[in-house]
Amino acid sequence: MPTLSVFYGILIQMFWNDHAPPHFHALYADDEALIDIRTLEVIEGQLPRRALSLVLEWAQEHRTELMEDWDLCAHRQAPNKIAPLP
Repeated sequence: MPTLSVFYGILIQMFWNDHAPPHFHALYADDEALIDIRTLEVIEGQLPRRALSLVLEWAQEHRTELMEDWDLCAHRQAPNKIAPLP
């Protein structure tokens, strides 16, 4: 699973050819959440409140890039890296 970004100990990843809806995986320590790119809602799993807040802030800033990466992964192409939170 390609890693798109890493910040504050949080990994953002996407699977190639993953199921709909368009989403990404956010991993922090032993926790994982799947976040819908379009709505920024958690569709599965959970993260600690602070980690989730950081992930949602990052995703809001990079929603267009996340959709572009989703399309690349859907076609089994390598996604682009996305800048972390500063």
